[in-house]
Amino acid sequence: MSQDNNIQLDKDIFAALIDKHEVQRDLCDKLEKETDNDKRNTIYQELKLELQAHAAAEERHLYIPVMQHDDGLDLSRHAITEHHEMDEMMETLGDGRISQETWDNTCADLIHKVRHHLKEEENEFFKQARKILDDDLQQRLGALYQVEHDEFMQKHEAE
Repeated sequence: MSQDNNIQLDKDIFAALIDKHEVQRDLCDKLEKETDNDKRNTIYQELKLELQAHAAAEERHLYIPVMQHDDGLDLSRHAITEHHEMDEMMETLGDGRISQETWDNTCADLIHKVRHHLKEEENEFFKQARKILDDDLQQRLGALYQVEHDEFMQKHEAE
């Protein structure tokens, strides 16, 4: 695993994030196609962990640096709001008292929100953020993001 980390640490923040976006898209596709509820729950748990690790590291190593510039404030606030909306959906999905129908509908809403967020981030947020953050900072943030993401995953996979 450390060899993978070394490869990742060479990427700037945007390349590192896009790699994780692809993981999220793949998990959303698998979750959407799976019909067995037990398997869906297993895939969902993987997606949930990935989304949580990604959001925690992304907010710290992309959104906060971008928010330090006036022209990045609204951009970051919007993205953080979308993370919060996904958190609320995951909270609903974790409530063992909801019906299967509610779980299925909330899961479909989460998949839709994830896809929307990733597309918007890559097509709008990243373009603006590249103008705001200098190349050296983009490179350093990529390494910091990846280290925090991996540490989050390792800590929570054991739970």
